[in-house]
Amino acid sequence: MTHLIAIGGSDAGISAALRARELDPATEVTVVVADEYPNFSICGIPYYFTGEVQPWQSLAHRTAADLEATGMRLRLNTYATGIDVSGHRLEVRNPDGQIEELAYDELMVGTGALPSHAGIAGLDRLGPEDGVHVIHSMGDTFALDRDLTDRQPQSAIIVGAGYVGLEMAEAFTVRGLRVTQLQRGSEVLSTLDPELGALVRDEIEAHGVEVVTDTTVTGIEKTPAGLTVTGTHRGEPIQRTADLVLVVVGVRPNTELLEQAGATLGAGRAVVVDEWMRTGLPHVWAAGDGIITHHRLLGVTYLPLGTTSHKQGRVAGENAIGGDARFAGSVGTQVVKVFDLVAARTGLRDHEAEGAGYAAMTTAAAADDHKRYYPGAHPIQFRITGDTRDGRLLGAQLVGRRGTEVSKRVDTYATALYAGLTIEQISDLDLSYTPPLGSPWDAVQVAAQAWSATRASLLV
Repeated sequence: MTHLIAIGGSDAGISAALRARELDPATEVTVVVADEYPNFSICGIPYYFTGEVQPWQSLAHRTAADLEATGMRLRLNTYATGIDVSGHRLEVRNPDGQIEELAYDELMVGTGALPSHAGIAGLDRLGPEDGVHVIHSMGDTFALDRDLTDRQPQSAIIVGAGYVGLEMAEAFTVRGLRVTQLQRGSEVLSTLDPELGALVRDEIEAHGVEVVTDTTVTGIEKTPAGLTVTGTHRGEPIQRTADLVLVVVGVRPNTELLEQAGATLGAGRAVVVDEWMRTGLPHVWAAGDGIITHHRLLGVTYLPLGTTSHKQGRVAGENAIGGDARFAGSVGTQVVKVFDLVAARTGLRDHEAEGAGYAAMTTAAAADDHKRYYPGAHPIQFRITGDTRDGRLLGAQLVGRRGTEVSKRVDTYATALYAGLTIEQISDLDLSYTPPLGSPWDAVQVAAQAWSATRASLLV
């Protein structure tokens, strides 16, 4: 009987464990979880703070009892401290602090990522008890919730304006806090072109959030006035003070366990794996935010996403028990809701495509989400990127009002990217139509046709 140990109670670890048990119920599966919250939706945490998701237990994809009912064994509050690759043994620290060794036949490591501190002075000594927070785990969630309840802060500074930063700006605003958002880039949501990022900025400013872009935060300190964040804004000193500070400036791969075991690091200092999720260490697999990403357009990169972690974990779990599954590759599809706006992207932006050797061209277009004569039509703003040499689709970005089906429309482009379609071929897709929901030429096709027309004019 094979004994598979999966390290990590989030997307990759649980997906691997579930897949192994699904394919071979005789496989013995143990999941080592560093805390007591296996299979919780970290992506759902902002909606717990808005009050839309209650109670916090609702964030569990599956309860511990559900997971154990599949036949897997959970080792909660157990921290993996070392791998003996040749001896097939995993060293762990139990909840009582004792060190134990667990024998395995196959090992899947899904240790994920850690919050990045981006060189901000003070983060090493200030924490939740001081009103300074990160938001990366259920423990972080409870600490922030206690602070909001106990101290009832009236103002907050959010360092970072990516997906989680914007979602938390909405959550804090809903709870009545005055929010200041500090962003290093020239616009919020730097995964979009600035022209679309500006639309997102307009949305959060319309809801009372103060946005300060082109700002590099260098330090946080406690002062008589509260928590003071210092940095530079377009080369000039800047400081802001609030009752609470939340730092969400990205993540870094958590590679210590595998690196010490001899695994190789690659893009973004993430662990190198092949498309079968093999680490190069015998009988050791890895998946999730701690490893490199195989991208269908870029090759190897680092792009931590929950959807990717689920897929990689499934592949690793299948192969650990003798399968031959391959990770088909990511195209980087992402979406976020910010107040009443939805922003999405898939594939590459212009500068990313150029850097990868494509002859990139990006065009802007706008198209209504459904026929204008039917009430409630709203425009969706598009930016389409393609290769002018062969017309291949390389990427798409969309921003529209909530209800315009931005997330489903970006999925059309993501599917086209997966299939390697040209932009012209998107017009050939047989997409659904009824006046309250679309048009004979769907908005995604209208935007694609605008790109094709621009390319044609350049070829004349």
